[in-house]
Amino acid sequence: MRNMAILEIKNLHVTREGKEILKGVNLKTGPGEVHAIMGPNGSGKSTLAYTLLAHPKYEVTQGDILLDGESILELTADERAKKGLFLGFQYPTEVAGVGFSHFLRTAYNSLSKALEGDDREVFITVREFQKYLKENLEKVGLKEEFLSRYLNEGFSGGEKKRAEVLQMAVLKPKISILDEPDSGLDIDAVQAVAKAISQVSGKDATVIVITHYARILKFLDKLDFVHVFARGQVLKTGDASLADKLESEGYDWVLEQTA
Repeated sequence: MRNMAILEIKNLHVTREGKEILKGVNLKTGPGEVHAIMGPNGSGKSTLAYTLLAHPKYEVTQGDILLDGESILELTADERAKKGLFLGFQYPTEVAGVGFSHFLRTAYNSLSKALEGDDREVFITVREFQKYLKENLEKVGLKEEFLSRYLNEGFSGGEKKRAEVLQMAVLKPKISILDEPDSGLDIDAVQAVAKAISQVSGKDATVIVITHYARILKFLDKLDFVHVFARGQVLKTGDASLADKLESEGYDWVLEQTA
């Protein structure tokens, strides 16, 4: 199917302001898979997320990022988005004056032109798109009133994170990278965000959840791979049971094994 995609990160080295943060990252994801990247604070997890979407402050000095076998290193952030990549931010920015509904429709239409071969729905009228939005609102547990508000303005922490997942549901990216969708949330909000992620995860789309704690992973309907990220690298990969071990024993044992 055309909306399937394979993301491959090969020996990726990245610096910021002359300091090397990523030191040879290797990772590959396949269609329909759910991956978790876990690691201590300051290990470079967010740097990896920003690098995947071409943040200008991060410089790739070695290695490559491949999407379906083609390098995307020379593509800008918007070009990568039009290839089907999506980043859910750890700290979503409030944008006053930009209506949430208008933002989503503009983004959807832009991506639809770029991904028109992926059997995406075409909405001729605003009313048709509003109906589509409301269907996805129910999936992520947001109320209809959110559509009339400005982007993230006045949203609680949990609402901002669910709004990011709503964007993922509406835009239907091939590969979604969610940077700490559980940070700053209480356990009820974490459970709600995890449920929303599970609701909108497609059978062909890939989801990468970056997190420090295992708690959000327990609420996902599916988890295929867990990667331990530290020292700017993926040090260990396992199944969902690895997340449980990290929660109970921490990261020291992995660091000692790979010293």
